[in-house]
Amino acid sequence: MNKVELKWKLTPEEYHVTQEKGTEAPFSGEFVNHHEKGMYTCVVCGSPLFPSDVKFDSGTGWPSFADALPNAIKHVPDATNGMSRTEITCANCGAHLGHVFDDGPTETGKRYCVNSVCMEFEKKNR
Repeated sequence: MNKVELKWKLTPEEYHVTQEKGTEAPFSGEFVNHHEKGMYTCVVCGSPLFPSDVKFDSGTGWPSFADALPNAIKHVPDATNGMSRTEITCANCGAHLGHVFDDGPTETGKRYCVNSVCMEFEKKNR
């Protein structure tokens, strides 16, 4: 999908965050306090990203996950804003999702910090 098609498909905030590497305001996203069982998917292409059973409350204001599905995420070095971080993008379409940090409280030690507007949710039917 090209940039013009994406501008029609996505909301202005979804476009800004996924295509221009923006960030939604903390504690403003739909999935910060979301606790249903199912799968979080990429808002751009629909690819599965994170199962709900690895989501945890990090207190940061963004949905946080201990791990991603195998091969669902690409890790990209990010040195913007004078920081050294690792950006995470959808492995299928390249949409910016957020960043991953090595300060997670679970056995993985990871905290995938994701903007809610980058995801949709597919509820588990059981």
